[in-house]
Amino acid sequence: MELTKKTTILFPPDLHHQLALRARVQKVSLGHLVRAACKAQYSISSVEDRLQAVKELSELSLPVGSVAQMKRESVPDPEDLLP
Repeated sequence: MELTKKTTILFPPDLHHQLALRARVQKVSLGHLVRAACKAQYSISSVEDRLQAVKELSELSLPVGSVAQMKRESVPDPEDLLP
């Protein structure tokens, strides 16, 4: 990832200390930790990240029913919604 934009963020001392500790434990920079948190919080991902996630999901071996069975399990009958 090419880093080309700089932003200054001011943290309270306690939060900065906690983030620095977490970065040290994870063996990443504080900048990396903040960038990853922003991506996770705001669902920002690249096309490559999304394609990789789809690939990983497709490789899972999970028990999956038919479309009809999944619809029966996930969509309630209208009479179940009425009092």
